[in-house]
Amino acid sequence: MNDTTQNPAQAYDSQPWLASYGEGVDKDFNPLPDRNLADLIRRVAKENGDNTAFVTCLDNGLHGEMTFREADVYSDQFAAYLRFELGLEPGERVAVQLPNCQSYPVAVFGILKAGLVLVNVNPLYTPRETNHQLKDSGARALLMFNLFGHNIKDATAGTDVSHVIMAGAAEFFPGPRRLLINTVMKLKKMVPQPTGEVTPIKEALSRGKAHVSKLEDPVRRGPDDLAALQYTGGTTGPAKGAMLTHGNLLANLAQVNAVSKPVIEPGKETVLTALPLYHIFAFTNNLMGFYYNGCRNVLCPSPRPPSNLQKAFEKFEITQFAGVNVLFHALANEPWFKSNPPALRQTVSGGTALHQSVADEWKACTGVQPVEGYGLSETSPVVSTNQPTGENRLGTIGLPVPGTIVRIIDEEWNPVPAGEVGELAVKGPQVFQGYWNKPEETDAVLKDDFFRTGDMAAMDPDGFFRIVDRKKDMIDVSGFNVYPNEVEEVLSEHPDIDEAAVIGIPNQEAGGETVRAYVVTRNKELKEEDVIEFARKNLTAYKVPKEVRFADELPKTPVGKILRKDLRNQVLNDEG
Repeated sequence: MNDTTQNPAQAYDSQPWLASYGEGVDKDFNPLPDRNLADLIRRVAKENGDNTAFVTCLDNGLHGEMTFREADVYSDQFAAYLRFELGLEPGERVAVQLPNCQSYPVAVFGILKAGLVLVNVNPLYTPRETNHQLKDSGARALLMFNLFGHNIKDATAGTDVSHVIMAGAAEFFPGPRRLLINTVMKLKKMVPQPTGEVTPIKEALSRGKAHVSKLEDPVRRGPDDLAALQYTGGTTGPAKGAMLTHGNLLANLAQVNAVSKPVIEPGKETVLTALPLYHIFAFTNNLMGFYYNGCRNVLCPSPRPPSNLQKAFEKFEITQFAGVNVLFHALANEPWFKSNPPALRQTVSGGTALHQSVADEWKACTGVQPVEGYGLSETSPVVSTNQPTGENRLGTIGLPVPGTIVRIIDEEWNPVPAGEVGELAVKGPQVFQGYWNKPEETDAVLKDDFFRTGDMAAMDPDGFFRIVDRKKDMIDVSGFNVYPNEVEEVLSEHPDIDEAAVIGIPNQEAGGETVRAYVVTRNKELKEEDVIEFARKNLTAYKVPKEVRFADELPKTPVGKILRKDLRNQVLNDEG
């Protein structure tokens, strides 16, 4: 019997994956020199000056550019506004609810420079969903997109939010273009009247400008100080705030850069960001990763349908792209994209499993094989990835990034023998500090610096990992996690629904899953469209059931717990 069988932990702790690292990838973890993200932001701005940092490109091709120097100046002004106009103190939370646009990095960088804590919020959230996150985080201020100003009253009711700042997609466009866009939106009545008092972001910057000299430089925040609350859904309750420190995010930035460094030329790349920056994958990979490398970032506020990206691809020479399975499939089947594909140096896939057929489509179209990775909000997010200069093994989540130990464990936290299936657990400098104000839930997933992910996986002999099953009940909709309890809770509030169960069923066309609801009702007049419409009023679009099945009863345990697995098995039996 070999040593790894006698001591399964050694099979993982010996890091067999290091031998499979690609050319030019350092096996050691080399931390960045910065003590906090604000220091990094300022350092990179000085190094890149008048080079273009951010471009907002609308689906009609109108765009505005912002240099590294301008982003630094504007974010200083926003930081000064938060600290000295609003009186916020370091450590207090500020929520940002914006799509991809230049206001996002200005706000985020300003929050970090002020020593405050970022709370990312999906701009498509309903007032109900936003309200939960604002209450839970204790956010004192909210930066909101102007198309959703009518939600302010309901979204902030009963929260600690006392200041709302408003921004549009074209705030930093040249004057004539901004005037044109704002005029068209006004004529089309696209911008609703806010239901609460707001401060336009340009006014906030103007007011903050007078206080910039008071800002701390360097900011007195260390690696262990909280930088962000990144909300992640819970399988047994509402969304939880993963506490990410400056050290966590800086570590993951260094880890990701170590792997991608061989295929990124600092200052020369142009990345198109279609994935939302409020999502941790795009936040670390696209926003921070390419900013750190001094590259140009083309931000697309509205990437759906995929034809909305056509002008951005045509106007800019895109060399880097990150996406999810459904986006790759959609673009690879767009005639305009196929006839003139970008000259990409790297494509990164995350958020959801990459299908072999889609990877083949993308490579046939662009000549580049996507590299698939794996991560979670709780790990800042990257745990592992296939490497662009090494073997790109489709069907796996690649190799743990430098400085990371991954084990496969059983229910008692014991490592299982290599090759066997168990729960994937992670240890590394990118692992979060716990869930905000939820010590019991934190204790359930953190032990001896390891975080148990809830995903079932196995390790190949050479250190490649494979996810063999998703979290027990989570539904994967185009890379976004939908948690059944939340949807079921909303459906149960319908006066004609007695019981509800929600599962994910395979989406054969786009990959991932589709949300299906099973409902029990005594009202025989209740229709599928009635249920869907009710859900649409209370949930973000990707959480809304696409199908509704009516049932006389739902399968349950003896104590009355609904057996979702029986419903999933029923679907599999019906299909096979």
